[in-house]
Amino acid sequence: MPRASEIKKNSAVEYEGRVYFVKDIDRSVPQGRAGGSLYRMRMYDVVTGNKIDETFKDTDMLNLADLVRRPATFSYSDGDEYVFMDSEDFTQYSLNREAIADELLYITEDTQGILVILISDAPVALVLPPIVELDIEETDPSVKGGSATARTKPARMATGLVVQVPEHISTGDRIKINVEERKFLSRA
Repeated sequence: MPRASEIKKNSAVEYEGRVYFVKDIDRSVPQGRAGGSLYRMRMYDVVTGNKIDETFKDTDMLNLADLVRRPATFSYSDGDEYVFMDSEDFTQYSLNREAIADELLYITEDTQGILVILISDAPVALVLPPIVELDIEETDPSVKGGSATARTKPARMATGLVVQVPEHISTGDRIKINVEERKFLSRA
């Protein structure tokens, strides 16, 4: 049983008799009182999808739920449902747009390294690879000699994601993006 301070984003925890998926964690250190940090966790019920926000002390003990990660590829979208196919046994997993809105900014038909997280055989979330390659759909014209300066400009990907890129990058270029930091790394 880990303490609240040891729980990571994308973990599944049992809380008050239900299984929740941890989507976001904010750590705060209250001033003026002895004691440890507080962890505010935004969690989603695995079965109903209901969102709750709970605050835990760093010493509170939580139970981890069993969760399985399966390699998958994006297959197709049907309205608000996005279907991913298991890379090993070809099982199809449907996830609602709301549950994976942030991840959709990095997913195209050729994105490799996606993991579908299953709890009790039900898909609840996605884990993206640390680096993805996307094509720039629109950015300001490239500046000749722009690679000598450290100035950046916004670039919009085909998925809707906007990142800052160096001035020498132009529309149509394929770039590598650090998913966690939402930052340009290099040309692909």
